[in-house]
Amino acid sequence: MISDLRENYTKGALLESEVPKNPISLFELWFKEAVEAKIYEPNAMVLSTVADNKPSSRVVLLKQVDAEGFGFFTNYESNKGKAIAENPNVALNFWWTTMERQVRIEGVVEKLSEAESDAYFNSRPAGSRLGAWVSEQSSIIANREVLKQRQAQFDAQYPNGEIERPPHWGGYLVRPTLIEFWQGRPSRLHDRICYQKNEETWEYVRLSP
Repeated sequence: MISDLRENYTKGALLESEVPKNPISLFELWFKEAVEAKIYEPNAMVLSTVADNKPSSRVVLLKQVDAEGFGFFTNYESNKGKAIAENPNVALNFWWTTMERQVRIEGVVEKLSEAESDAYFNSRPAGSRLGAWVSEQSSIIANREVLKQRQAQFDAQYPNGEIERPPHWGGYLVRPTLIEFWQGRPSRLHDRICYQKNEETWEYVRLSP
């Protein structure tokens, strides 16, 4: 039964004596360890938005992280793009199962520059670049044949593979205001270290599990 499913977490600890002053540094360390542990798509993250007072979540892929925040790319006219335009307050969540770790992020999202969006778009495989034109993301379509027809249309439009970035597609940057690191521990007495940004500096506290 579902109620009988449980795990006892034993693979790590997170102590105040081990954490840096800046949570981005800790995230980069944990991300590096997730890559080295061969976590499947360690950059997969749940993006949550709120529009019309209704929350919505979906998985997107982290494509950059630096001192400014966390970047991803998508269709600006998708449901999530419309939600972001209405309410820029968002949340991200990473769950690295085999490492028994979670990172929860809250912040404010903004569009990346045209140059940054162009640079990432041009680094993608041709099929992915073409897909940004083919898919009118989140719109209702009659069947998969619609996609095949649109793909043929854009294949003909860009026969040499020099595919420009659609104006409705680009990047977002989530500037974090809160980052919480969770490490599973035995008996459900997990470690939770939560950083909050106070103007330009970060402060952290331990939260009860």
